Amino acid sequence: MPAKSSSFTNIALVGGGEYCIEILEKTSTEYVKELKGLKARFKAVVDPDLSSPGIVLGRSLGLLTLDSPIELYDPKYDINLIIILTPDRDILADILKSKPSHIRVLSYEAFELFWKAIRLEERKLRDRNEEMETILDGIQDFILVITPEKEIVDVNASFLRQMNYSRDDVVGHKCYEVFQRVTKKSSNCHLVCPLEKVVQNKKPHQAVLTRLNQKGELQYGELTIFPIWESDGKISKFIEISRDITERKREEEEITRRLEMMVEQRTQQLKETHDKLLHQDKMASLGKLSASVVHEINNPIAGILNLTMLIKRIIKEDSIGEKQTDQIGQFLDLMETETRRISRIVSNLLVFSRQTKLELKEVNINRLIEKTLLLNSNLFKINGIKIREKLRPDLPAIVGSEDQLQQVFMNVMSNAAEALASKVGGVLLIETDYSKEDEKISIRFKDSGAGIPQENFSKLFEPFFTTKKKGKGVGLGLSVAYGIIKEHGGSVYVNSKEGKGTTFIIGLPLKPSSDTVGNKGDING
Repeated sequence: MPAKSSSFTNIALVGGGEYCIEILEKTSTEYVKELKGLKARFKAVVDPDLSSPGIVLGRSLGLLTLDSPIELYDPKYDINLIIILTPDRDILADILKSKPSHIRVLSYEAFELFWKAIRLEERKLRDRNEEMETILDGIQDFILVITPEKEIVDVNASFLRQMNYSRDDVVGHKCYEVFQRVTKKSSNCHLVCPLEKVVQNKKPHQAVLTRLNQKGELQYGELTIFPIWESDGKISKFIEISRDITERKREEEEITRRLEMMVEQRTQQLKETHDKLLHQDKMASLGKLSASVVHEINNPIAGILNLTMLIKRIIKEDSIGEKQTDQIGQFLDLMETETRRISRIVSNLLVFSRQTKLELKEVNINRLIEKTLLLNSNLFKINGIKIREKLRPDLPAIVGSEDQLQQVFMNVMSNAAEALASKVGGVLLIETDYSKEDEKISIRFKDSGAGIPQENFSKLFEPFFTTKKKGKGVGLGLSVAYGIIKEHGGSVYVNSKEGKGTTFIIGLPLKPSSDTVGNKGDING
């Protein structure tokens, strides 16, 4: 009675010749070992000559080696199938007469028929594989086959050629070792590994990675990873198709560098043009201011001249007594007052005309407004504009640039004067206030002019926007004012309605912080 059969079909080969060698070599390859669910295995090799090639190979593979087929019948070997690999028909006849009923036999002729058919298909597959390899090696893109354990099992010639590797440098090695030439512990593969992205997303993945070739040169690769799925839903292989885009990346970097250089040069040119136009606008304002100041200075100069002539006449005509001395003293006091007035006007004019940097110090806003009004007094007088002031007496000083804030007030007052020039009895109201809670002061300029058209609201603070006639300005006044207020950490709020005048409200903190970003100028209709 035979022993209890195992779950495998145990096969014995009779004949230790070429067929035996061929079968054992093919069935011991890694390809066959990977065939899952295979329920057959070779267990014994039989040949009267125990030194035959098949016996020697079988012994090296750990198989049972015998010199007579009769021994295969022993139940302890659990042989299920005998394949005869020798054409000697007497051996087949003896086995058929003596074998137990549970052992099946495949004759030499039947085996040879099947084996030749297998060889033919194998040759076709080999030829097909060679064709595919030729095609793949001719493709310029890189093609790699990688296992889920990140081991490279195949690669095309283009990759080896471009990356300067031999096949032995790549096949059988981990992908991160090949690409980074270091272990995974010190590489960045685990941060950007596209294989893990495929597993995570369960679909192909595209990426651009940097790699080092064997010379240590940085290479850029644009790659796509395709998963090969098994029947149980697991990934058996990854197919990586990539192309070297190093030259393209270098060209893009060079183009970017050139563009950045061109932008930098163009920015510098625009800055120089902006500075010239800014200076031009300032000089235009200075010209208008100078014309006003000339009229303002003429009055005290005429007074000083008249007083000088009176003093000379007194000295020439009369002997100087106590009465004349007192009179001359009064004249000199008046001359000193008028001279100081001229000095203030000229000093303020010089301050306004200078190109100054942002020098922070304590600024009395009320006093600065009075000073700016003095500079513009003749302009307001010529246009018949009345000035009304509501300056809060306990207004605290702020930290800022007096020169630049004066330029802001000058621009706002100049715009108000132009808005009121065509209106009889125009009024400009100037108010100051302080919010202790916000630690901010506010300056309000409210005119009774024609107002600002709605369509111009969004452009008020844009550089070079102006509604003035050609030659009257380049449209930088409010833009410059906005920039100065922003530097001080302040804000501008404009409210205007056509026919009802315009109000500019400027908010300034007592102390602008170093990281303060000025609020955008608000415009409200």
